[in-house]
Amino acid sequence: MPAREKMKNETCPVARSVDIIGDRWSLLIVRDAFDGIRRFSDFQRSLGMARNILSDRLHKLVNSGILTMQSASDGTAYQEYVLTAKGERLFPVVVALRQWGELHLFAHGEPHSVLIDKRTLRPIPMMSPAAEDGLVLTAQETEVQ
Repeated sequence: MPAREKMKNETCPVARSVDIIGDRWSLLIVRDAFDGIRRFSDFQRSLGMARNILSDRLHKLVNSGILTMQSASDGTAYQEYVLTAKGERLFPVVVALRQWGELHLFAHGEPHSVLIDKRTLRPIPMMSPAAEDGLVLTAQETEVQ
């Protein structure tokens, strides 16, 4: 069975998600889209990736409904890549990866970018899975069914 067909039949949401956004470049494109990047040349400049790979990943993200293409907002002939509602729902995923990286991949005091709440200008609080009653859940307190 081809890999694509196998993923369609996969019952694990994590496996299906990783099939779409699990490679390094796709998630960084999504991150940059959250940061306001919309044009091919701007993605390429930000990520420093080969044009053919960028084109392939953008095409995959558009076909998956994560991004959509629309006419440039400034009226030029360019096309822009914009997050769809489905793509916007990846924000907690990007934040969770960012926070994990801040905690585990930087030495104490080592400079790194920080995601802040625009209203308070303070770093956003750590994300944690919570039960219906608001209590924080650990992996040991959950199970897949």
